[in-house]
Amino acid sequence: QVQLVESGGGLVQAGDSLKLSCAASIATFSTYTMGWFRRAPGKEREFVAGVNSNGGTTNYADSVKGRFTIARDNAKKMVYLQMNNLKPEDTAVYYCAAVRSSRWLGAPSGPGMYDYWGQGTQVTVSS
Repeated sequence: QVQLVESGGGLVQAGDSLKLSCAASIATFSTYTMGWFRRAPGKEREFVAGVNSNGGTTNYADSVKGRFTIARDNAKKMVYLQMNNLKPEDTAVYYCAAVRSSRWLGAPSGPGMYDYWGQGTQVTVSS
């Protein structure tokens, strides 16, 4: 059974940094593509960043390019999202997601392309 648990969210000010973590209970974690998504109040879930199974390919939403960095540690079965220069519009619940890497090439951005989801962690950025 796949379980994803996010942590690291909180309340910060604009310009601050925050690092989210996702702990994955997946026996074959190194064969899974991982992604981060977010849902802001009143909006649909949107792609933030993705990383393929070996960490060699990453993908970012245009809105976070240059500010956010996704990384994974296959030995620890962890995926991270380093968020720098946070903006109020980054306020959302952030979700970790996983899918077997055999299903898609690279790190896809569609929410429907991921099979497993965490419960989310709240990130609030004040102006």
